[in-house]
Amino acid sequence: MPWTSLHAHLHQTLKQRRLLEPGRRVLVAVSGGQDSVCLLKLLLDLQPKWGWQLAIAHCDHCWETDIGIADFVHNLAHTWKLPFHLQTAAQVNPTEAGAREWRYQALSEIARQHAYSHVATGHTASDRAETLLYNLVRGSGADGLQALTWRRSLLADVVLIRPLLAVTRSETAQFCQDMQLQIWEDAANQNLKYARNRIRQELLPYLKTHFNPKTEQALAQTAELLQADVDYLETEAAVLLQRLRHPDQPGFNRSLLRQAPLALQRRVIRQWLKSEIACAPNFEQIEKVVALLAAPNRSQTDPFPGGAIAHVETDWIWLKY
Repeated sequence: MPWTSLHAHLHQTLKQRRLLEPGRRVLVAVSGGQDSVCLLKLLLDLQPKWGWQLAIAHCDHCWETDIGIADFVHNLAHTWKLPFHLQTAAQVNPTEAGAREWRYQALSEIARQHAYSHVATGHTASDRAETLLYNLVRGSGADGLQALTWRRSLLADVVLIRPLLAVTRSETAQFCQDMQLQIWEDAANQNLKYARNRIRQELLPYLKTHFNPKTEQALAQTAELLQADVDYLETEAAVLLQRLRHPDQPGFNRSLLRQAPLALQRRVIRQWLKSEIACAPNFEQIEKVVALLAAPNRSQTDPFPGGAIAHVETDWIWLKY
Protein backbone atom coordinates (compact mmCIF):
# COMPACT_ATOMS: atom_id res chain seq x y z
CA MET A 1 0.00 0.00 0.00
CA PRO A 2 1.68 3.27 -1.09
CA TRP A 3 1.72 5.91 1.67
CA THR A 4 0.66 9.19 0.08
CA SER A 5 0.53 12.73 1.42
CA LEU A 6 -3.23 12.32 1.78
CA HIS A 7 -2.73 9.26 4.00
CA ALA A 8 -0.36 11.28 6.20
CA HIS A 9 -2.75 14.24 6.23
CA LEU A 10 -5.73 12.15 7.36
CA HIS A 11 -3.63 10.29 9.94
CA GLN A 12 -2.57 13.60 11.49
CA THR A 13 -6.08 15.08 11.27
CA LEU A 14 -7.59 12.15 13.15
CA LYS A 15 -4.96 12.41 15.89
CA GLN A 16 -4.99 16.19 16.27
CA ARG A 17 -8.77 16.58 16.20
CA ARG A 18 -9.46 13.34 18.09
CA LEU A 19 -12.18 12.51 15.60
CA LEU A 20 -11.88 8.76 15.81
CA GLU A 21 -10.27 6.72 18.55
CA PRO A 22 -8.51 3.40 17.87
CA GLY A 23 -10.62 0.23 17.84
CA ARG A 24 -13.95 1.93 17.05
CA ARG A 25 -16.70 0.41 14.95
CA VAL A 26 -17.02 2.78 11.99
CA LEU A 27 -19.79 2.92 9.40
CA VAL A 28 -18.53 4.65 6.25
CA ALA A 29 -21.27 6.27 4.16
CA VAL A 30 -20.40 5.50 0.53
CA SER A 31 -22.32 7.04 -2.35
CA GLY A 32 -19.96 5.63 -4.95
CA GLY A 33 -18.56 9.05 -5.89
CA GLN A 34 -14.94 10.11 -5.66
CA ASP A 35 -15.10 11.70 -2.20
CA SER A 36 -16.65 8.75 -0.37
CA VAL A 37 -14.54 6.17 -2.23
CA CYS A 38 -11.42 8.20 -1.42
CA LEU A 39 -12.38 8.30 2.28
CA LEU A 40 -13.12 4.58 2.32
CA LYS A 41 -9.78 3.69 0.76
CA LEU A 42 -7.88 5.99 3.14
CA LEU A 43 -9.58 4.52 6.22
CA LEU A 44 -9.03 1.00 4.94
CA ASP A 45 -5.32 1.70 4.44
CA LEU A 46 -5.04 3.26 7.92
CA GLN A 47 -7.01 0.47 9.57
CA PRO A 48 -3.95 -1.62 10.56
CA LYS A 49 -2.55 1.37 12.51
CA TRP A 50 -5.83 2.15 14.27
CA GLY A 51 -7.58 -1.20 14.65
CA TRP A 52 -10.98 0.01 13.48
CA GLN A 53 -13.84 -2.28 12.48
CA LEU A 54 -15.03 -0.78 9.20
CA ALA A 55 -18.28 -1.31 7.31
CA ILE A 56 -19.99 0.33 4.34
CA ALA A 57 -23.46 1.91 4.28
CA HIS A 58 -25.23 2.99 1.11
CA CYS A 59 -28.49 4.96 0.96
CA ASP A 60 -30.57 4.35 -2.17
CA HIS A 61 -32.89 7.32 -2.81
CA CYS A 62 -34.61 5.45 -5.68
CA TRP A 63 -34.02 8.33 -8.08
CA GLU A 64 -33.86 7.48 -11.77
CA THR A 65 -30.16 8.32 -11.81
CA ASP A 66 -29.50 5.89 -8.93
CA ILE A 67 -30.02 2.72 -10.97
CA GLY A 68 -26.95 0.53 -10.56
CA ILE A 69 -25.21 2.54 -7.84
CA ALA A 70 -26.18 0.21 -4.97
CA ASP A 71 -24.75 -2.79 -6.86
CA PHE A 72 -21.58 -0.83 -7.59
CA VAL A 73 -21.07 0.01 -3.89
CA HIS A 74 -21.94 -3.57 -2.89
CA ASN A 75 -19.21 -4.81 -5.22
CA LEU A 76 -16.76 -2.41 -3.55
CA ALA A 77 -17.62 -3.92 -0.19
CA HIS A 78 -17.17 -7.43 -1.60
CA THR A 79 -13.81 -6.53 -3.16
CA TRP A 80 -12.48 -5.02 0.04
CA LYS A 81 -14.13 -7.67 2.25
CA LEU A 82 -16.19 -5.23 4.30
CA PRO A 83 -19.72 -5.63 5.72
CA PHE A 84 -22.32 -3.89 3.56
CA HIS A 85 -25.55 -2.25 4.73
CA LEU A 86 -28.14 -0.96 2.28
CA GLN A 87 -31.04 1.33 3.15
CA THR A 88 -33.64 1.95 0.43
CA ALA A 89 -36.09 4.86 0.52
CA ALA A 90 -39.74 3.86 0.77
CA GLN A 91 -40.65 6.74 -1.52
CA VAL A 92 -38.80 9.18 -3.74
CA ASN A 93 -37.99 12.48 -2.03
CA PRO A 94 -37.77 15.21 -4.68
CA THR A 95 -35.98 17.86 -2.61
CA GLU A 96 -32.33 18.14 -1.61
CA ALA A 97 -33.19 18.94 2.01
CA GLY A 98 -35.68 16.07 2.30
CA ALA A 99 -33.25 13.59 0.79
CA ARG A 100 -30.47 14.73 3.12
CA GLU A 101 -32.70 14.42 6.18
CA TRP A 102 -33.77 10.89 5.17
CA ARG A 103 -30.14 9.91 4.51
CA TYR A 104 -29.00 10.89 8.00
CA GLN A 105 -31.98 9.11 9.53
CA ALA A 106 -31.10 5.99 7.55
CA LEU A 107 -27.44 6.11 8.58
CA SER A 108 -28.46 6.64 12.21
CA GLU A 109 -30.75 3.61 12.08
CA ILE A 110 -28.07 1.37 10.57
CA ALA A 111 -25.54 2.53 13.16
CA ARG A 112 -27.98 1.92 16.01
CA GLN A 113 -29.02 -1.54 14.81
CA HIS A 114 -25.46 -2.75 14.30
CA ALA A 115 -23.71 -0.94 17.16
CA TYR A 116 -21.46 1.38 15.18
CA SER A 117 -20.16 4.23 17.32
CA HIS A 118 -19.19 6.47 14.40
CA VAL A 119 -20.57 7.31 10.97
CA ALA A 120 -17.98 8.77 8.58
CA THR A 121 -18.94 10.78 5.50
CA GLY A 122 -16.78 12.05 2.64
CA HIS A 123 -17.63 15.74 2.88
CA THR A 124 -14.72 17.90 1.78
CA ALA A 125 -13.53 21.49 1.97
CA SER A 126 -15.31 21.97 -1.36
CA ASP A 127 -18.61 20.87 0.21
CA ARG A 128 -17.94 23.22 3.10
CA ALA A 129 -17.42 26.13 0.70
CA GLU A 130 -20.60 25.26 -1.21
CA THR A 131 -22.61 25.02 2.03
CA LEU A 132 -21.34 28.41 3.17
CA LEU A 133 -22.31 30.04 -0.14
CA TYR A 134 -25.67 28.23 -0.26
CA ASN A 135 -26.61 29.41 3.24
CA LEU A 136 -25.17 32.89 2.71
CA VAL A 137 -27.44 33.68 -0.23
CA ARG A 138 -30.39 32.40 1.82
CA GLY A 139 -29.68 34.96 4.54
CA SER A 140 -28.21 32.64 7.16
CA GLY A 141 -26.25 33.81 10.17
CA ALA A 142 -22.97 32.40 11.45
CA ASP A 143 -24.58 29.13 12.50
CA GLY A 144 -25.66 28.31 8.97
CA LEU A 145 -22.39 29.46 7.43
CA GLN A 146 -20.43 26.97 9.54
CA ALA A 147 -23.08 24.24 9.47
CA LEU A 148 -20.79 21.57 7.97
CA THR A 149 -18.71 20.72 11.06
CA TRP A 150 -16.05 18.11 11.79
CA ARG A 151 -18.34 16.16 14.12
CA ARG A 152 -21.83 16.17 15.54
CA SER A 153 -24.09 13.76 17.38
CA LEU A 154 -26.54 11.67 15.38
CA LEU A 155 -27.82 9.72 18.37
CA ALA A 156 -26.87 9.62 22.03
CA ASP A 157 -24.20 7.00 21.30
CA VAL A 158 -23.49 7.63 17.60
CA VAL A 159 -21.21 10.40 16.31
CA LEU A 160 -21.07 11.68 12.74
CA ILE A 161 -17.54 12.62 11.62
CA ARG A 162 -16.28 14.33 8.46
CA PRO A 163 -12.54 13.55 8.28
CA LEU A 164 -11.95 15.18 4.85
CA LEU A 165 -13.12 18.72 5.63
CA ALA A 166 -9.63 20.09 4.98
CA VAL A 167 -9.29 18.23 1.65
CA THR A 168 -10.63 19.64 -1.63
CA ARG A 169 -12.60 17.76 -4.25
CA SER A 170 -9.74 18.09 -6.72
CA GLU A 171 -7.48 16.31 -4.22
CA THR A 172 -9.89 13.39 -3.80
CA ALA A 173 -10.19 13.14 -7.59
CA GLN A 174 -6.40 13.02 -7.95
CA PHE A 175 -6.14 10.38 -5.22
CA CYS A 176 -8.72 8.16 -6.91
CA GLN A 177 -6.90 8.56 -10.21
CA ASP A 178 -3.48 7.79 -8.71
CA MET A 179 -4.85 4.74 -6.90
CA GLN A 180 -6.78 3.63 -9.99
CA LEU A 181 -10.00 3.46 -7.96
CA GLN A 182 -13.27 2.92 -9.74
CA ILE A 183 -15.86 5.58 -8.96
CA TRP A 184 -19.47 6.10 -9.98
CA GLU A 185 -20.09 9.22 -12.02
CA ASP A 186 -23.52 10.28 -10.75
CA ALA A 187 -25.46 12.09 -13.47
CA ALA A 188 -27.52 13.85 -10.81
CA ASN A 189 -24.45 15.91 -9.89
CA GLN A 190 -24.63 17.59 -13.29
CA ASN A 191 -28.32 18.53 -13.02
CA LEU A 192 -28.45 22.32 -12.72
CA LYS A 193 -31.99 22.35 -11.35
CA TYR A 194 -30.38 21.73 -7.95
CA ALA A 195 -29.01 24.87 -6.27
CA ARG A 196 -25.92 23.14 -4.93
CA ASN A 197 -25.01 21.89 -8.38
CA ARG A 198 -25.28 25.42 -9.77
CA ILE A 199 -22.96 26.63 -7.02
CA ARG A 200 -20.54 23.79 -7.80
CA GLN A 201 -20.68 24.00 -11.60
CA GLU A 202 -21.13 27.73 -12.14
CA LEU A 203 -20.56 29.99 -9.12
CA LEU A 204 -17.41 28.47 -7.61
CA PRO A 205 -15.59 28.20 -10.96
CA TYR A 206 -16.44 31.85 -11.64
CA LEU A 207 -15.11 32.94 -8.22
CA LYS A 208 -11.94 30.88 -8.70
CA THR A 209 -11.34 32.34 -12.15
CA HIS A 210 -12.11 35.99 -11.43
CA PHE A 211 -11.43 36.46 -7.70
CA ASN A 212 -9.34 33.80 -5.93
CA PRO A 213 -7.99 30.52 -7.33
CA LYS A 214 -8.18 29.10 -3.81
CA THR A 215 -11.76 30.16 -3.15
CA GLU A 216 -12.72 26.75 -1.77
CA GLN A 217 -9.91 26.74 0.78
CA ALA A 218 -10.62 30.36 1.75
CA LEU A 219 -14.32 29.74 2.33
CA ALA A 220 -13.60 26.52 4.22
CA GLN A 221 -11.24 28.50 6.45
CA THR A 222 -13.98 31.06 7.08
CA ALA A 223 -16.33 28.25 8.10
CA GLU A 224 -13.66 26.91 10.46
CA LEU A 225 -13.24 30.31 12.13
CA LEU A 226 -17.00 30.75 12.44
CA GLN A 227 -17.37 27.32 14.02
CA ALA A 228 -15.18 28.33 16.96
CA ASP A 229 -17.11 31.59 17.38
CA VAL A 230 -20.47 29.84 17.27
CA ASP A 231 -19.40 27.17 19.77
CA TYR A 232 -18.29 29.86 22.21
CA LEU A 233 -21.41 32.01 21.83
CA GLU A 234 -23.76 29.04 22.13
CA THR A 235 -22.08 27.97 25.36
CA GLU A 236 -22.24 31.47 26.81
CA ALA A 237 -25.89 31.81 25.79
CA ALA A 238 -26.80 28.51 27.46
CA VAL A 239 -25.15 29.61 30.71
CA LEU A 240 -26.91 32.98 30.59
CA LEU A 241 -30.30 31.44 29.82
CA GLN A 242 -29.94 29.17 32.83
CA ARG A 243 -29.53 32.26 35.02
CA LEU A 244 -32.49 34.10 33.48
CA ARG A 245 -35.12 31.35 33.30
CA HIS A 246 -37.93 31.12 35.78
CA PRO A 247 -37.54 27.81 37.66
CA ASP A 248 -41.18 26.75 37.25
CA GLN A 249 -42.79 28.72 34.41
CA PRO A 250 -41.92 29.16 30.68
CA GLY A 251 -40.43 32.62 31.02
CA PHE A 252 -37.20 34.59 31.53
CA ASN A 253 -36.11 37.88 33.08
CA ARG A 254 -36.00 40.44 30.28
CA SER A 255 -34.37 43.16 32.41
CA LEU A 256 -31.27 41.04 32.93
CA LEU A 257 -31.13 39.90 29.31
CA ARG A 258 -31.42 43.51 28.13
CA GLN A 259 -27.96 44.13 29.67
CA ALA A 260 -26.33 41.50 27.44
CA PRO A 261 -24.89 42.19 23.94
CA LEU A 262 -27.33 41.76 21.07
CA ALA A 263 -25.52 38.63 19.81
CA LEU A 264 -26.16 36.91 23.13
CA GLN A 265 -29.72 38.22 23.36
CA ARG A 266 -30.59 36.58 20.05
CA ARG A 267 -28.96 33.29 20.96
CA VAL A 268 -30.59 33.14 24.40
CA ILE A 269 -34.00 33.83 22.88
CA ARG A 270 -33.47 31.23 20.16
CA GLN A 271 -32.46 28.60 22.70
CA TRP A 272 -35.43 29.51 24.88
CA LEU A 273 -37.94 29.37 22.02
CA LYS A 274 -36.48 26.13 20.70
CA SER A 275 -36.88 24.46 24.08
CA GLU A 276 -40.38 25.83 24.68
CA ILE A 277 -42.10 25.58 21.28
CA ALA A 278 -40.20 22.46 20.12
CA CYS A 279 -39.13 23.81 16.74
CA ALA A 280 -36.28 25.92 15.40
CA PRO A 281 -37.40 29.59 15.33
CA ASN A 282 -36.53 31.73 12.31
CA PHE A 283 -34.91 35.17 12.35
CA GLU A 284 -38.19 37.08 12.27
CA GLN A 285 -39.60 35.15 15.23
CA ILE A 286 -36.47 35.73 17.27
CA GLU A 287 -36.48 39.45 16.47
CA LYS A 288 -40.09 39.75 17.69
CA VAL A 289 -39.00 38.55 21.12
CA VAL A 290 -35.89 40.78 21.02
CA ALA A 291 -38.25 43.73 20.52
CA LEU A 292 -40.10 42.73 23.71
CA LEU A 293 -36.96 43.30 25.79
CA ALA A 294 -37.59 47.07 25.67
CA ALA A 295 -41.32 47.05 24.89
CA PRO A 296 -44.06 48.48 27.16
CA ASN A 297 -45.74 46.25 29.73
CA ARG A 298 -48.34 43.83 28.27
CA SER A 299 -46.81 43.93 24.80
CA GLN A 300 -46.89 40.60 22.97
CA THR A 301 -45.99 38.81 19.76
CA ASP A 302 -48.28 37.11 17.30
CA PRO A 303 -48.58 33.31 17.70
CA PHE A 304 -45.63 30.98 17.18
CA PRO A 305 -46.08 27.49 15.69
CA GLY A 306 -48.38 25.61 18.05
CA GLY A 307 -50.19 28.78 19.12
CA ALA A 308 -47.88 30.08 21.87
CA ILE A 309 -47.58 33.87 22.31
CA ALA A 310 -44.71 35.67 24.06
CA HIS A 311 -45.88 38.56 26.23
CA VAL A 312 -44.44 41.03 28.72
CA GLU A 313 -45.30 41.25 32.41
CA THR A 314 -43.10 43.85 34.11
CA ASP A 315 -39.56 42.38 34.16
CA TRP A 316 -40.54 39.04 32.64
CA ILE A 317 -41.37 37.59 29.22
CA TRP A 318 -43.72 34.61 29.36
CA LEU A 319 -45.21 32.19 26.92
CA LYS A 320 -48.97 31.78 27.02
CA TYR A 321 -51.27 29.57 24.97
